[in-house]
Amino acid sequence: MSDTLAAPSPQVRSGLIRERPTTSDAEEVPAFEDFYRKEYRAVVGLAYALSGSRWAAEDLAQDAFLAAHDRWDRISGYDQPGAWVRRVVANRSISSVRKRRSEATALVRVAFGERPALSEISADGAEFWDAVRSLPRRQAQVVALFYLEDRPVAEIAGILEIAPGTVKKHLFDGRQAFARLLGLGDEEAR
Repeated sequence: MSDTLAAPSPQVRSGLIRERPTTSDAEEVPAFEDFYRKEYRAVVGLAYALSGSRWAAEDLAQDAFLAAHDRWDRISGYDQPGAWVRRVVANRSISSVRKRRSEATALVRVAFGERPALSEISADGAEFWDAVRSLPRRQAQVVALFYLEDRPVAEIAGILEIAPGTVKKHLFDGRQAFARLLGLGDEEAR
């Protein structure tokens, strides 16, 4: 075994998700169950905003927490393990939405001739979250973290491993897209 250290993972290099310095081997690892209870509702909420389905959101959250549990020895050492779980949800939600859309399209073609409603969001928010899901992947992730979880730009940058300026650009582009999608004028979009 070599004395050289391995390069840190991308999650550790991002800044937001960085390993806490250890002071002793006797230091206790935080309980996964406590972390799960604390973060579950917010993570499901993010998954719901990105997927539009309560069942898909719960599946996405469970998958992310299962991945965190499998790596808990490492992830519990991060300053913000919740950011790691949110990144997993954000990344997996995109493929989940694509899969559900293609399945729904196939069902419609075969059975009904019309597209079934996938959204369970209240009527007030349905149009907004449909617009969010129609945005490019990164824009949708940034908008959901910003508006749903009220996270600051720096935190979103850390969660998604992108620069704060890129987060701001995605928010700006997302707002402009909303203005077009929802038929708002330039003044109403601000």
